[in-house]
This record gives sequence, structure tokens and C-alpha cells, in this order.
Amino acid sequence: MNERLVVVVGYHGVELLDIASVTSTLDMANRMGAAPAYRMVFVTPGGAAVECNSGLTLSGQQALEQVNDAIDTVIVSGGLGHADAAADERFVGHVRRLARHARRVASVCTGASVLAAGGLLDGKRATTHWFYASEIAAAYPKVEFDPEPIFVRHGNVATSGGVTSALDLTLAFIEEDHGAELARRISMGLVTYLRRPGDQAQVSVFVGNPEPAHRLVHRLVEYITAHLAGDLGIEALGAVVGVSERHLTRLFVAELGETPARYVRRTRVEAAARLLTSSGLRLDDIAGQCGFASAETLRQAFSAQFGVAPSVYRTRQRVRADSAP
Repeated sequence: MNERLVVVVGYHGVELLDIASVTSTLDMANRMGAAPAYRMVFVTPGGAAVECNSGLTLSGQQALEQVNDAIDTVIVSGGLGHADAAADERFVGHVRRLARHARRVASVCTGASVLAAGGLLDGKRATTHWFYASEIAAAYPKVEFDPEPIFVRHGNVATSGGVTSALDLTLAFIEEDHGAELARRISMGLVTYLRRPGDQAQVSVFVGNPEPAHRLVHRLVEYITAHLAGDLGIEALGAVVGVSERHLTRLFVAELGETPARYVRRTRVEAAARLLTSSGLRLDDIAGQCGFASAETLRQAFSAQFGVAPSVYRTRQRVRADSAP
């Protein structure tokens, strides 16, 4: 095979970032030597231009109805126009036709509603953007929608959560096709913080908290996330921004509802949970990377926050992954 044809499906009201998260990631894979390379084609009804959520117009490269090439992967984008697209029987029928001949089928964000409308998710576990999950689940009761994971894979069908979670799914595809090292290099090239595992929650400690309005607290939150293994004691944090420990504590409590020490501890535990599910690192190594003095210190903090020991958490996540069809 000289190339892998990836058909990205769009429609009026599509989200541009849903498309770019896929195509830019695959393009970087090509530039880093992926072989066979990916050939991406953006298809629309009639090959017409479509208006994105943002108001920008995106030209179709080919008519959805005329795609007859051997397809490696078909990916349906999400967007505010997803409900109208899913209600268009002709549109859905052609997506279903492409899916029958593709090695992989996937959706981004609310694009899951199109796959569901075509019966491609019946009896399967799937995900979509957490904000729209209950609405889409009610419309398609034959699908087991789970709003939490970043992406879900069920056989050759994959669904991803909100918007940029498509980047994580695309990296997983690249790792499957070309190996973990290329996926890692692409993650570095795209300046992603981590290549997140699919079962990580869409809303985590890093995005679930309100954004600090105070510039100083915002700066420290970013500093803490980037320096988990370093000295994050209150004295060291105060020195970073040049304020007293007492003033720093007042700011954190006012902005985040907890002291700097509690915030640091919780963030480190969350990072450890991510490494437990996304790597085979020993607990000692995870403790060191996340700023804990020892594996025992990590165990105590982890159990206090999650209610289970790290080893139990890792086992449960592996069982969950292994039991997925």
C-alpha cells in the first residue's frame, strides 16, 4: 500500500477545529516520515463549500456521493450542524456506504450522531462531547453513550469526545499504524502536554476547575503543572511570583477554594493517575515524576483522593480496557 486514504466528512455547521485536529496531526505524521503516508480528502455533500461554526467557508475537495476509492479511515466531523446532518437520510446513507468499505470508522465530537443515525453504533459503547451527550443518547437509545472518556474504540469503530480529543484519537491511530515512537515525536511537534489515554475523563482537574481570574494565580497554576517534580512548597511558589506566603495563600483560597499545598497535592495525584493508565512505569518512577518523595507517600495521597490504592486503580483501568470489544 503506497498510501492510506483518510476521508474526512463535513457538512454545513461543521467545527473547523474538529477537522484540523485530525488533518494537521496526520500531516505532521507524513512530514515525519510515516510510510505509507496518509492522503487526506475533505468531502462534503455534492463537493460544495460548507460554512463552519466560526463563519469561515471551507471548500469540499470531493463529493461525498462520488467517493469510491479504497478507504483506510473515514472520519465524520462534529459541529453545531450535526443534528441536521444526522437527519439527512441521503447524507447518512453515503456515510454508511463509506463505512462498509473502510478499515476504520470514527467520529469527532458530535459527529457521533451521524454514525448513530446510520446504525453504525447500535449495540456499541461510544462517546461524544460531554455537553451534548445526554441529548444525543436520548435520540439514539440503541447506543451506550458514555460522556466521560476522551475517546472510545469498539472494534473498528471509534468515537471521540469534545473537539481536540480528536487529536488524541488520531495519535492513537498513528501509534497503531506506525508505532509509539512516531506518535511520541508528533506529540512533541504539536506541543501537546501529554498524549492522553482514551479513558481519561474529558473534564479533568486541569480543565474542570474555573480558570483563575487573578493573573498571579493563573501564572502559578501553569507553573505548577509544568514543574510537578520540582520544589512546589509555598516558600518556593511565593518566590516565583515575588509575594509573601500569607498573601499567596489568601489568593489561592479566594480564586481556587483551597490552599497552594492542597492544590499542588491534588494536581500531582491527578498526574500520577494519568501515568498509571498511560504508561508501564513503576510506582517509584511515577512518584518521582509527579513530585512525591517516595512511592509510599504517593500511595497515601492517592488513596486519600481516589479511595483506592494506585495498584488497584491501575488494575481496574486495565480490566476496563481489556474488556472493551
